[in-house]
Amino acid sequence: MAGLGRTVLARHRMSRLWGLGDRSSPSSMAPGLVLSPKDEYDVIWAPFVTTGDGAIPRSITLESRAPFAPWESEENGPSLSASIGHVLPPSLDEADAGEVASKGELLPVSWQSMNHDSELLDENLNPHVVVMTDALQLANRPGRLVEAIHVIKTRFPGALLWAPGIGGPDNCAVLSWFGIDLFDTTRTHQAEAHGAVLTWNGPRMKSEFEPDFNHWEHALSEVRSAIENNSLRELAQAQSLNSPRLIEHMRNNDKIIANSEGVLSQIVNQKSALRVNNLESHDDPIILDWVDFISNSYSRPKDLDDVLILLPCSARKPYSASRSHKAFRRSINHNAAHEVMVTSPLGLVPRDLEEVWPAGHYDIPVTGDWTQDELNRVHQMVSKLISRNNYRIVINHAGIDLQCDIPVVDTRKGLRATSHEALEQLTQAVHDNMRKKRRSGEKINIDNFRSVARLHHLNDSWLDSIQVRGRFPRWKVLKDGEQIAMWAPERGGFSISKACVPFLDSLDSLKRISLRPDVKWKGDVNLANLESYDKSIRAGEDVLVMQGFQCIGSARASAPAWEWNGTPGRLAKMHQRL
Repeated sequence: MAGLGRTVLARHRMSRLWGLGDRSSPSSMAPGLVLSPKDEYDVIWAPFVTTGDGAIPRSITLESRAPFAPWESEENGPSLSASIGHVLPPSLDEADAGEVASKGELLPVSWQSMNHDSELLDENLNPHVVVMTDALQLANRPGRLVEAIHVIKTRFPGALLWAPGIGGPDNCAVLSWFGIDLFDTTRTHQAEAHGAVLTWNGPRMKSEFEPDFNHWEHALSEVRSAIENNSLRELAQAQSLNSPRLIEHMRNNDKIIANSEGVLSQIVNQKSALRVNNLESHDDPIILDWVDFISNSYSRPKDLDDVLILLPCSARKPYSASRSHKAFRRSINHNAAHEVMVTSPLGLVPRDLEEVWPAGHYDIPVTGDWTQDELNRVHQMVSKLISRNNYRIVINHAGIDLQCDIPVVDTRKGLRATSHEALEQLTQAVHDNMRKKRRSGEKINIDNFRSVARLHHLNDSWLDSIQVRGRFPRWKVLKDGEQIAMWAPERGGFSISKACVPFLDSLDSLKRISLRPDVKWKGDVNLANLESYDKSIRAGEDVLVMQGFQCIGSARASAPAWEWNGTPGRLAKMHQRL
């Protein structure tokens, strides 16, 4: 049986855009459709067709509609088949059906089998497609569908996931966000039988004079583009408004991802944006992760004066490039206080972290009004920031009321932040309360870089005794006159030099992966040369590459850790080779 050729072309959290067939020229893609024999779609939208024999226990066959294994045959293939076994309802999860599904490249899985079939734990089990045989029943049980999807995806990350009977143009963005790769036309045909049509915006009755329109192709096109552009969550949230059940699924999925490691990104494409266009977005796990870090782990740069200046955010990122913040900086006329921006939905963004993801990449509608939840988040974060960092006084130019255990000077008093009177009051408050001298430009850069290192690395020890040279914005980081890194503004992070890798190794400043001892590392890190990896790796972060007890270089993670257990193709790209 020929293997299914598949390559991840793009990814956004648990969703992926797969190329099927030849890696350099895919014949089809997923998310895509599994057709019934009576359906007619171009292969680019529908890579597979399915048949069932109706027997008990019945079997299922998945036929490829193009040569997805061209290195083995020029004919369409592979053809995957499996026996589904006895599938009990999810409500009987404590019962054992006895007749288990077959195990192979096409793998049927049910809620009951996940609870009782120990063969699913076999490390040699490497399916190409997993079928959620009871997806329809799970979709009607609160929390069960997204829980099952997450378990399957993390157990078989290299497989395409098909959830028969639940997908349609009206929910495929939501289901793709959870990690489902293949859909079928069951619900589409059911709607047509009742004179209705499934559209992107939900089901509706079809008009007598309505022209033909392929809603599936439109929906799949939108989803694929959103995965490539890191905007699928925004698309899924908009589509979730089609149904209260979809909103429920989205919320339950957020809870699962927020409690999972190795799923989020550390570095994103410069064009990526975190668009927070509704209140549901405020609980995005990447936002909750930021709130947790600032509240419980963040430490302000050392040697600053113990004065906290709270400032409003700006639409432009980074904030320091905006007109309002240039006015604030002129009025402050000092750089030894700790400047922290008050913003929704992130709560607080220290000046020293304003360029990193997600602080440097979010966008939110600005009305000037705060919800009580937004205010509660800010107040809780300010309280924790003060208790962890021992400030002496707060200069509050953010325009929100604060109740703190230390003195607070309100420099706004209801005025517009950039009004002449408010800026004069800010100037006076800084003048009256600053005790330490101004920092040099190099010291500011070093303080900022240390803060980023404490966020992106395991520690900032590798930045001890450094010098910062060069020109804005690509500052060079030197140690003993040798360049060890460069600030890369498009990454919101560092670009590590070859000379830096031994420092990072000796100081345990990066996570590690290990390659098999019998391979010579020449390029990508993939399943063929990988031996072990850190389970908390995030997409975009740098990792140390080990072979045995020796560090042989560094790599940049292309995929988060949840994929590293079985996803074909590049998992990390070589960055430096010692």
